[in-house]
Amino acid sequence: MTKAINTKAQAPYLTIAQLKTVSHLQTLIRFKSITPNPAGGIEWLANHLTELGFSTEQFSSNNVTNLIAKITFGAGPVVAFSGHIDVVPATQGGWLADPFGGHIINDAIYGRGAADMKGGIAAMLSATQTLINSAQQKQGTLFWLITSDEEGEAEHGSVLIAKRLAQQGVVLDGCIVGEPTSHLQVGDTIKNGRRGALSARLAIQGKAGHVAYPENTINAAHISAEVVNRLTQIDWPLDELSSKTTLQVTGINIDNVLDNLVPAQCDITFNIRYSHGYKSKHVKQRVFAALKDFSEHLVIQWERPCEPYYTSHKIESCLLAQLEQAIFKVTGNYPLLSTSGGTSDGRFFAQQETQVIECGVRNHSIHQVNEHVPICDLLEIEKIYTQLLDGIFTQP
Repeated sequence: MTKAINTKAQAPYLTIAQLKTVSHLQTLIRFKSITPNPAGGIEWLANHLTELGFSTEQFSSNNVTNLIAKITFGAGPVVAFSGHIDVVPATQGGWLADPFGGHIINDAIYGRGAADMKGGIAAMLSATQTLINSAQQKQGTLFWLITSDEEGEAEHGSVLIAKRLAQQGVVLDGCIVGEPTSHLQVGDTIKNGRRGALSARLAIQGKAGHVAYPENTINAAHISAEVVNRLTQIDWPLDELSSKTTLQVTGINIDNVLDNLVPAQCDITFNIRYSHGYKSKHVKQRVFAALKDFSEHLVIQWERPCEPYYTSHKIESCLLAQLEQAIFKVTGNYPLLSTSGGTSDGRFFAQQETQVIECGVRNHSIHQVNEHVPICDLLEIEKIYTQLLDGIFTQP
């Protein structure tokens, strides 16, 4: 039987600084920040960053709150930390404790958003404080970019933050996204890109009639079978081993309750997760080419396009290499580079001049009942972030 108890009683081995990181995460979880409501979480972050010397700006759009915080040490790299305060609902039963209580159970912090991604925010807040308090000479500019609209449609969050930075003439050299990327151990996997995503609703129009006289009908169900076959057989020649395109049919609906009527209408939904070798317009072209024989019977409505991004190594000032080195110094191992999983807000900051890398705690419990982060994992990602910030902003 598990029992929730307070931090100090549960973890007497922690230092005061480590207890502060745990406390940060518990506080963040207690903000019931279901998209798009920040529930006070962004205000709390802004106050902490202001105390550390950041200038902060908050702006809202369609009930979404966004935060841009900035501190400049001098000439040097311009790097941002991007994250989201919003979480998915916690309506399912079976939680060991209040999902917005931040309770500690068996040396892990439980609550909605513990891993996705308030744990990353809490760890980076402590790492940022360590950087600010360092006596070493520092260089460059650090931004914090936080939104309350990542888990939803993402139409009023980071996309607007990126536009605002562009309007201000800010060009980022790099952006660290605190999404939970680790698999079995903290730091074993980072995302140096994400596949694109594109959904579609496809309406097939046939001609109804009696099943005994099929020559007088056009069976939408039969067409749908061939359409599905064509969709799943599309070739994607620009794929790479680390970034494969996949197409999944997510729904087939025929609204017909009669067994003697040939159906005239069939609706198909599908989703494509595509390699960074493509843009959405190229994906659409390949789908249209595969279905051109049926074009007179089809109407396609495209939805929720999310373009891919990919970050490769650079010869100089390489954020990817700096993160790899930080992880190696903390864990003794180099991370696996991956572009798997869903989309993220990293796509809004990825530009030719900007390297975008995602790195965070393990993702084994995200969006699930009893989402949690072991305290040891939280402190490990804090060490990685601290090492990374030191490598970026502390002059040799």
